[in-house]
Order: sequence, then structure tokens, then C-alpha cells
Amino acid sequence: MSLEFGREICGNLPHAETREWLVTNGIGGYAAGTVGGLLTRRYHGLLMAALQPPLGRTLLLSKLEESVIYHQQTYLLATNRWHDAQKTVFPRGYQWIERFHLDGTIPVWTFACGDSLLEKRVWMEQGQNTTYIRYTVKRASAPLTLQCGVFVNYRDSHYDTRRNDWPMDVDVVDKGLKVVAFPEAVPLYVLTAVQRQDPKSGYVRPQLVQGAQWTIDRAWYENYDLAVERERGLCDREDHCHVARVKITLQVGESFTVVASTEKYPSVNSQQSLEQHKQKELKLLDGWYNTLARPTFRHSDGTLGEQNPYIVPDWVEHLVLAADQFIVDRTLPDDPEGKTILAGYPWFGDWGRDTMISLPGLTLATGRPEIARKILATFTHYLDQGMLPNVFPDDHNRPSYNTVDAILWYFEALYAYVQASHDLDFIGEIFPALEEVIDWHERGTRYNIKLDPRDGLLYAGSEESQLTWMDAKVGDWVVTPRTGKPIEVNALWYNALVIMGYFAKELGKPYGRYEELAHHTLVGFSRFWNYSTGYCYDVLDTPTGHAAQLRPNQIFAVSLPGKLGPLGGLPLLLPREQKAVVDIVAQTLLTSYGLRSLGEQESEYIGLYKGDRIQRDGAYHQGTVWGWLIGHFVQAHLQVYHDPDQAATFLQPFAHHLQAACVGSLSEIFDGNPPFTPRGAFAQAWTVAEVLRAWLLVR
Repeated sequence: MSLEFGREICGNLPHAETREWLVTNGIGGYAAGTVGGLLTRRYHGLLMAALQPPLGRTLLLSKLEESVIYHQQTYLLATNRWHDAQKTVFPRGYQWIERFHLDGTIPVWTFACGDSLLEKRVWMEQGQNTTYIRYTVKRASAPLTLQCGVFVNYRDSHYDTRRNDWPMDVDVVDKGLKVVAFPEAVPLYVLTAVQRQDPKSGYVRPQLVQGAQWTIDRAWYENYDLAVERERGLCDREDHCHVARVKITLQVGESFTVVASTEKYPSVNSQQSLEQHKQKELKLLDGWYNTLARPTFRHSDGTLGEQNPYIVPDWVEHLVLAADQFIVDRTLPDDPEGKTILAGYPWFGDWGRDTMISLPGLTLATGRPEIARKILATFTHYLDQGMLPNVFPDDHNRPSYNTVDAILWYFEALYAYVQASHDLDFIGEIFPALEEVIDWHERGTRYNIKLDPRDGLLYAGSEESQLTWMDAKVGDWVVTPRTGKPIEVNALWYNALVIMGYFAKELGKPYGRYEELAHHTLVGFSRFWNYSTGYCYDVLDTPTGHAAQLRPNQIFAVSLPGKLGPLGGLPLLLPREQKAVVDIVAQTLLTSYGLRSLGEQESEYIGLYKGDRIQRDGAYHQGTVWGWLIGHFVQAHLQVYHDPDQAATFLQPFAHHLQAACVGSLSEIFDGNPPFTPRGAFAQAWTVAEVLRAWLLVR
């Protein structure tokens, strides 16, 4: 499936502005925008640098506004909407976009100006806060003059800027400009280069720009209209500072590159950078095919053979590339090569729960257990009182540990890693820490998290805490507190005990204690069955009794134990109960893009995710569809119906979704009501991860 659009999308602004693109740099920075070139979010920009990797995201290069002079005619290629009464759109550069497509993860625009074609592509250097914006004349009957206006900013990605007569210090340096927002600011370097292609050999030779004319011109452009922020109840306008213009005349086959970087001496050899970027993606796909798409088996004589290669849809390849965008560096004092997973773009950092849920799909399903090991090792450094951090704050304060399930998903990720790598040495290294985790939960840890010795179930929470994945909180309002014994938490707790018993056996350590605890939990889990409704309670022993709302969390009681396979973990529900759970979830919660967080028949159901923060957070887990839940629904469906062909049909809508929202990636959430409009973060790690993992289950 080719991810590309012609004028039917590019030339139609309502369509072009709702499709976004994303490129990343492997350390938390990114560039993002819309297919139509319009700024619609505070999070759009050509260089959103991670100044404190993987966090500290700061907008430095807002945009380049291009124009072309060709055959004495001027074409304005930029598109802006202004925050006036009419919401005026000017200029309307989207009208000149003939084609948009993804080359791997690189967004590429083709502008048709007369009989000329000008190609624009954007990518980032891995490991650096450096963005390349390259323009290539693909077709022309005369020289083409390109002019780019350079717009900058300097603010946290979550904020917005009003000019306030803010002076920007702009100096001319070799090959371009140095912009310093204020004395303590990290400098932004905007440099240029040209590549000339030999028409016979095709060899691309980088050169310093000859004939490029820089003009320093500082002026604030006020009131860019941010339509998406208005929908989110946030400030819907922003100012950006124009600091300079650069102008150059190009012939057919020539490329002009603008390099924006926090590095003082970034490479201006864009061709080399581009080739390295493409080679990285090809290597990623090749490695994935070699390890997953062509599995081996053992003949009766002991020799290895190769099964016929699987036919892999193009859309799955796009997901493999998208998966890599979430994996970033998190250096530690004793491990400069530490890794973590960003929960989503454009605004999330690395969250413990999201990381552990995403790890199997993003690393193991893409054939990279070595990356999985680095991530698991990184998070092991942050184990504290038997818990993993929920979130790492941008200001580098102490991590927050307000999560009951992040550590339990950690056990799931460890087991998946061992299944893929057979690396029990790593488990041996961290086993004492795992023993402490179980000990802490038995005797009690933060947030009233403790094992109830009466039924073997895990209790968690208080009135002011939000500890499960349904964690929306506005001020002191905990939208879905779920205080008590949540069903998915206890399914995870049971699995963690079974996994610990398995690890102990494999390492030659005592395991009886874990088997006894697991059996106690298994017996106590029968309390979750609600005979009056024919499906499971969501939470037991809440301050007001048992929570009987129809929520998707019961699907984990079917899917999770099924993953234990040879470990000997027994089902938590009877076969008829498993079928009843899958059926009620399928009939009432399933949508094209995942599961609703609350049944439509419930009085608290909210079908649209929109409005200000209070309205949005109030709907977040009260009917909003979550894409990541599709993975465990597919797994539970397979567990009950044993029909991989039918299970595969639940994933097909995501192939189409790759062409909407963030092109080439998958959204965080969707409206609970049709047509299930994508909302939230436009690229979410656990959605990509779980669709990939589920595809492997049903292939």
C-alpha cells in the first residue's frame, strides 16, 4: 500500500490539514506538520529539539515559507491561516501541491509550478537535534528561483508564544545564520548547501552554496491560527519570528538544503545524511524479514529448514518503520546506551506502563530483542519499593510512581523477551530485584497497594489517586478512580506470579512460594464473575461495593493467561465465561479502531472526545475508543474461537487509518461514536505496538 495523495487530498485544505506527518531523531526530538503546510497545533514545527534528551522538547525552527519565481511568475508555496474574524487563509500554497507521499518515513511534497516540478523532503539526523529540508528541481524548462523565509521561536513544546517585543539575536556565520533567542538559550544554526547531480552518472556532489543570498529581516508575524488547539480548549493563536530570507536560483537536477540544528557544525552533506537515513530503514526492514517473516523449523533429523516466506502487506512494513520512531535514548550514569520508549507524539514522554505494554510489539515483533534488553535494563535502574515509574517529568525531578500496573506489565515484557531471546542470564542478574517486587506487594507499598491475604487479590488506590491505565485526573477530580481490586491488575498479578515461578525453576531457585501465591489468586479471581450480568465486574471491593460497569478491562482475564503457554498458567475464567466476555466486548465495545472504554448503555458514557481539558479528560475513559486494546481483543478472540482468519479482519481498518491522522502511524484514541474520528496523540506507541503484535498472532 503506497501512502501517497494527489490533488484530491493535497488541494483540498479540509483534507490536507487533517493529515499530519512526523519525523524523529532517536533522542526525543521531532519535526511535524500537516500535508497542506498549515500550522494547526502548537506542536508543529521543523525542529522541536529535545534539549534534555529524551525530554525538554523546545520549538526552535517554526517553519520555512517558500516562494518560487519561474518564467517571470511568482508562486507562493506556503499556507497560513490567520486568527482574524474570517480565519483568512493566505497564502494558499497547498493549491500547488501535486503529490504528497512517504518515502519510508520521510514526507515528500511535489509542487507543480507551471511546467516545473519542485520536490521538498524533510528528515532528521539520528542522535542529533538536526533537521534537513531539501528542495530539488525535478523538472523545468528554465532556471527556477527559490526563496525561503526563516521563522523561529524558542519555547517549551506545550506552551505558545506572544511576541512581547522579544528581540532575537541573529548573526551571519559560515554557510548561514546563528540565532540566539536570549543569552542563556541554546543557539540555533540555520545553514545551507547545494547538491549538483551529474546528468550522465547521476552522482550527487555536495557544494557550498554559490549565489545564495541571505537577507537578515527580523519581524514578528502575529496571530497564526491554531485550529486543533481551539478544538482542545487551549490558546488558538501564536506568533513566530521571521529572522531572514535566503534566495537561490537552481537548474534541473540541483538540490538546495536548509539545515537547522543545535549543533555548531552539523553536516551540510544532505545527500550523505539522506542515504544513511534510508539505509537505516532498509536495515530495519531486512532484519525484521530475516528474523520474523522467514521463520525456521527443525527437521526430524535435527537440521534446520526455512518455511516459505510469509506474504507481508505493505501496511505492516509501514508499521515496522513507525515502531522505530518511539524508541529513543535515555542515558544513565553507568549506561550511556540506555533506551526507552516515548509513549506518543507530539506531547508524551516515556511512561513506565506505556513502555512495558509497547515493548513486545515495538522491539520483539520487529526482530530486535537487543533493544528490548536495553529498555528493560534501563527501567530496572528505577525500581523502587517494588514499583516502576509512571512518568518522567520534563524538569528532571524525581520520577512519579503513581501506577499499580507498570511493574506488572514489566513482568509481561520480561517473559516476552525471554521467549524471544532465551536470555536467562539477564533474568538471573535482576532476579533479586524481582523477588523484592513480590515482597513489597505482599506487605504493601505506595498508594495502599497490597495483597489481600483473604482472597489473594491485589488491592490498590485511595480517593485521591489514579493508579490504573484509566488514569485521567483534573485537579482533585479523579475521573475513574477504580479504587479496590481492578480486574486487569489482578490478571496481571496472577501472570507475574506464574512468570516468577517459571523464572525461579529455570534458574534453579525455590519456586513453591510463587506457585502457592498464584493458586491463591486463581481461586480468588472467581469473585470477579458477575452472575447477574453474565460478564465480569470491573473492580471488586471499591468504597461503594463492586463496580459492575461494562468496561473493556475484563478482556485481559481472557488474553493474558493465554500468553503463558508452556508455563502451565491455568485460565482465570471457565471456557463458557471466556466466550461470554469476548462476545459481550465484541457486541458492545468493539469498534473499527479498538475498544470503547465504557459501554454505550452506561449512564456515564460520552461518545465524543472534545472540548477543554475538563471535558476531554472527563471523556478519556468514559467511552473513548483506545486503539491499543485491539491487541488483547484479537488475542482473546483467538483464544476462544481459534479462527485466525476472522481475527485478522479486526486489524484491517488500521491499514486504512495509516492514510489518515498522522500518515504512516496510528493514533492514540478515537471518538466512541461513529465515524470514530481520531483524537489525542496523533502517533501512539502502544497502538502501533499492539497492532503489530496482533498481526503476528493471526498471520
